[in-house]
Amino acid sequence: MRILLSGGNGMVGRNLRDHSSCSTHTLWAPDRQELNLLDDSSVLLACKDFKPDLIIHAAGRVGGIAANMAAPYDFLAENLTMGMNLIAAAREAKVPRFLNFSSSCVYPRFGKNPLKEDDILKGELEPTNEGYALAKVSIMRLGEFSNKTGALNFKSLIPCNLYGRHDHFDPLKSHLLPSIVMKLHKAKISNATTIDIWGSGEARREFMYASDLASITWECVKIFDRLPITMNIGIGHDYTINQYYQTAAKIIGWKGEFIHDTTKPEGMKQKLVDNQRMLSLGLLAPTNLEDGIRHTLDFYLAQKGSQ
Repeated sequence: MRILLSGGNGMVGRNLRDHSSCSTHTLWAPDRQELNLLDDSSVLLACKDFKPDLIIHAAGRVGGIAANMAAPYDFLAENLTMGMNLIAAAREAKVPRFLNFSSSCVYPRFGKNPLKEDDILKGELEPTNEGYALAKVSIMRLGEFSNKTGALNFKSLIPCNLYGRHDHFDPLKSHLLPSIVMKLHKAKISNATTIDIWGSGEARREFMYASDLASITWECVKIFDRLPITMNIGIGHDYTINQYYQTAAKIIGWKGEFIHDTTKPEGMKQKLVDNQRMLSLGLLAPTNLEDGIRHTLDFYLAQKGSQ
């Protein structure tokens, strides 16, 4: 199968490319210099020239709470534009299939957990990442409307929070768990006795190891026509932010004290996705939290050593 992968140099894209299933396809994962997703004419030309059988849309402007709060316009405008350009180009170039990565940010901030796919747009969004969430939910709806016209077979995967290999390890860009790994490692080597945690630390989050997402995604490519239009990808349970810090500290060997800064926002109180549709297709995420943190630490240390 000929596959155009957007965001091939991001965390999701790199894990997809690392997976053994990638070699069974003809994959084109252009970087920003090869293909500017914000330029609609370039995206259309790329689709017409490459003639993909499937587009996997994993590109996006991403960041943590601080980054989202600092630039909501950019998160909304850039993510919306990229998705719209790819969908429009796929329709015009007659690309038959489109697999879109959305985000659990599309769920209502006060939604009942576990969050079911039918809950989308049933309540207000979390303000700390509203721009990003609006873009993601708009792209999902645009693709679904396109399905109704018969111009494109569009499906969306909604992963829970991710961590693992190929994250940024940057406080402004990384996901929570890689940020925790980086903070705790630096605290250990600097002999720091305290670490700040934003908020109470009692907010609950679900995290999947990114390599497991890659495995599930390649299985979804195989059974694309059997996929529901929208499907959560999750592990089925969550932990508090405090528990993530405590588990990572144990693995890294840091024995200091956590200080909670309750003046800082901590986002939704819980964000656990319902994974029943995924399980009904026999899809599983096998990596447990401790092993995932160890793998993430090893990757971080290897990257740090190569710099």
